[in-house]
Amino acid sequence: MMKFLLLLLAIIALIFLFSQRSEAASVPKLGDTAPDFRLVDQQGKTKSLSDFSGQWVVLYFYPKDDTPGCTKEACSFRDDLITLEKLGAKVVGISVDDSDSHAKFAAKYHLPFPLLADEDGKVAESYGALANLLVIKIAKRYTFLIDPKGKIAKVYLSVDTSRHSQEIVDDLKKLSH
Repeated sequence: MMKFLLLLLAIIALIFLFSQRSEAASVPKLGDTAPDFRLVDQQGKTKSLSDFSGQWVVLYFYPKDDTPGCTKEACSFRDDLITLEKLGAKVVGISVDDSDSHAKFAAKYHLPFPLLADEDGKVAESYGALANLLVIKIAKRYTFLIDPKGKIAKVYLSVDTSRHSQEIVDDLKKLSH
């Protein structure tokens, strides 16, 4: 029984590592045009990347509404929103959760920015931010800083939720001067 469990664990780990590598190749590079999207937010309104044309966009993907790391990250963006907006940036979150889940999450933590429902994972996949774990799909914790012309200005593939928002503020200050 123990050998079976170890073998199963090894197979799962290999599948996870393979999925990480194969999807990382599709992450947009600096200077690439950011993939467009049309998704519904927590209020049922359709949003697209073109809605934010002429502005910096902090497009962050996160795994799951109302989980510890995702809550910390979202609340940090909320707390830094005035600073981010003074720097000309809009914050947009995306996960594979539905808009009802986003509405509860946004209401619970007073999140004043759009949380977009990418239920089929197509947008996350277009950014290389989809983890497809056999029957479960989740968004990886990736962030893309998109410039006012719609180009990828910065890519964050390793995010520390406790300091990520400040990292974005610091980078925006450097990039917008």
